[in-house]
Amino acid sequence: MKYLSEFRDENLAKSMLDEIRRVTTRKWAIMEVCGGQTHSIIRNGIDQLLPSEIELIHGPGCPVCVTPLEMIDKALLIASRPEVIFCSFGDMLRVPGSSKDLFRVKSEGGDVRIVYSPLDALKLARENPTKEVVFFGIGFETTAPANAMTVFQAKQQGLKNFSMLVSHVLVPPAIEAILNSPHNRVQGFLAAGHVCSVMGYWQYEPLAEKYKAPIVVTGFEPLDVLEGIRRTILQLEAGRAEVENAYERAVNHEGNVAAQNLLKQVFDVTDQKWRGIGLIPASGWKLGESYRDFDAAIKFAVHDIQTQESDLCHSGEVLQGMLKPNECPAFGKECTPRKPLGATMVSSEGACAAYYQNGRFIKLEVVRK
Repeated sequence: MKYLSEFRDENLAKSMLDEIRRVTTRKWAIMEVCGGQTHSIIRNGIDQLLPSEIELIHGPGCPVCVTPLEMIDKALLIASRPEVIFCSFGDMLRVPGSSKDLFRVKSEGGDVRIVYSPLDALKLARENPTKEVVFFGIGFETTAPANAMTVFQAKQQGLKNFSMLVSHVLVPPAIEAILNSPHNRVQGFLAAGHVCSVMGYWQYEPLAEKYKAPIVVTGFEPLDVLEGIRRTILQLEAGRAEVENAYERAVNHEGNVAAQNLLKQVFDVTDQKWRGIGLIPASGWKLGESYRDFDAAIKFAVHDIQTQESDLCHSGEVLQGMLKPNECPAFGKECTPRKPLGATMVSSEGACAAYYQNGRFIKLEVVRK
């Protein structure tokens, strides 16, 4: 695969690490926003190779992890209805709700299906006119255009038996919420390259200027991540706070303008709850007025959901960068991938899952000793 071996070159990695060590003169805290970057960091031991002055803080960039518990419970209620075919990407099926998950609903007789595209759900709606087909539309700006196109096509085709349970979240408001937090320790950010491939990086420039925090658009391979860290450290050491694009092979300043225009047509910006974090103003999308007939929450009248998170789970603190996964008392004990207490342990992009899968049961400070 192109860019696989090139961006895992050992000698280049060593050279970049040598430069990072040479230029680092004080302690810095950098947050990688995306869960995919977290997995790359942990899987390749990047955090262990960096000088001890640099701390990588794992951000809330896992869409499965931040989908609010109320939304999971709404999905469970809708999926349990006998007239519904409930469609979702596979990583949502084991995310715990208040009492069970979608796999349990499926085992109890619910028609829950894994699809690889929201357009697969649209096809099911055409093929099953007597059934209500619902797609669980979650994610950051990366997955939103495909979901918007699916709802757009459903309206064009006049499909009355298709709807979408929408829980989209936006990255820039989350970064601003982190920077505004009284507990914030983050001094620079690695922005998610796939999000910026859709949205560009013009939205980050006001944040970098306002909060004096460098933001570097970064990919997901080991050398991508190291280059993002290198550029961020160079800015911090020089007292600069700019937005840089270290992922030029996939990202430009404006992003995918056609996709952005479709998003504006189908969705409206809304305040959004983030699981483990709370309400962040203007940090989500909901279906616009002309597409409300396709809103599954309205169609099935799932409102006023009361939820209760596990008392043992500290995933909210993990998502806010206040706690490393292996610092949670339940990590690897009461909470494992087979019996997850929170979404961060079950999601393919969750920080807790990254630590568990790669044997990170010991704190980094202990390993460095």
